[in-house]
Amino acid sequence: MSEPISVSFREAFFFWLKLGFISFGGPAGQIAIMHQELVERRRWISEKRFLHALNYCMVLPGPEAQQLATYIGWLMHRTWGGIVAGVLFVLPSLFILIALSWIYMAFGHVPLVAGLFYGIKPAVSAIVVQAAHRIGSRALKNKVLWGIAAASFVAIFALNLPFPLIVLLAAITGWIGSKWSPASFKSGGGHGAADKSYGTALIDDHTPTPAHAVFSWAGLTKVLMIGALLWLVPMAYLSTRFGWDHALTQMGWFFTKAAMLTFGGAYAVLPYVYQGAVDHHGWLQPAQMIDGLALGETTPGPLIMVVAFVGFVGGYAKALFGPDALFMAGAVAATVVTWFTFLPSFVFILAGGPLVESTHDDIQFTAPLTAITAAVVGVILNLALFFAYHVLWPQGFSGHFDVASALIAVAAAVALFRFKRNVIHVIAACALIGLVLKLAGLV
Repeated sequence: MSEPISVSFREAFFFWLKLGFISFGGPAGQIAIMHQELVERRRWISEKRFLHALNYCMVLPGPEAQQLATYIGWLMHRTWGGIVAGVLFVLPSLFILIALSWIYMAFGHVPLVAGLFYGIKPAVSAIVVQAAHRIGSRALKNKVLWGIAAASFVAIFALNLPFPLIVLLAAITGWIGSKWSPASFKSGGGHGAADKSYGTALIDDHTPTPAHAVFSWAGLTKVLMIGALLWLVPMAYLSTRFGWDHALTQMGWFFTKAAMLTFGGAYAVLPYVYQGAVDHHGWLQPAQMIDGLALGETTPGPLIMVVAFVGFVGGYAKALFGPDALFMAGAVAATVVTWFTFLPSFVFILAGGPLVESTHDDIQFTAPLTAITAAVVGVILNLALFFAYHVLWPQGFSGHFDVASALIAVAAAVALFRFKRNVIHVIAACALIGLVLKLAGLV
């Protein structure tokens, strides 16, 4: 097998750009694509180093696939390599979602579009149930973790506790548990061991850590200061230009907090986004949140990009720049939300990358994160019930039960669980069914 040649910054740039357009399938699909391209085919990085980076990204808040791309880009081509990889992973989906959000807001009541979304909504309910099952089967390895998941469900469903408090309580439980019963909080190692070799890689198992990836207090301080400035300058501008209570400023602040709470992936933070964006700020309606998740599922990039839809709908509906600039208001709000959501991810990788080795196997570090992941399962189950309620009883329990939506949801669940069909295929089929029912006047 031939030795891999060095990779220029230009070649890496075009690969990351391509990845941004083909990264469908959620975190699992995106990680599989990167593994196939970077480990198996191009051999830019070895299996062991790839999994080592992935395990670090999995315990961080934020989209793990995007952070993995940032990490590998940083490892290969220093800071700018990481920034380019991470930005290009997100940028195509931002442009696509702005366009789709505009179509949704401008033409959402046209029978064609309304029919498509009628079928998509029940499918999304089934997809969220599948997400709870998928994460739960990997995370809930013993009775202790099952108990944490059950307690988090009760906390958010019955007690209506805020999501950040649930995360904090789970982390404290994990930290205490690491002292009293460390075996109950050992991470599951869900991505397996590095037992395969695809030939010599550019960044191989025993390739020395490059100079720029060696930890130094000066380097850490520099990254944290630049990251703080990149957050502070736009936030200060929004506050002075529009005021603290303006929607754009509040979006920046709210999604900064959301970015710190995305342990366990996008599904974990959606309840928090719902609580803030729908209940507290009123940027969008419950049904619109379900539609936004559907759009996020069918576009490339990390699923957390659904926040761009939330921003666009909020800016558009509130007519932030007046009735004659609705698209501009939506596009600016989507961009602001995306900036504040993803900025922490870059800081986590560029600041924390050199510390990976010292924290990877430390039970006091991983146990709180294991407990948070267990709590996330209960939170996602609550989200599934919330979506199902709004789909099956669109006017509330006092209104009629939507039989057609229920049948579509059951069909989607069977396709996902029994036949293991691709999420995008399921959404497309359900959208077609919804369109046929709407055009036939059956719903």
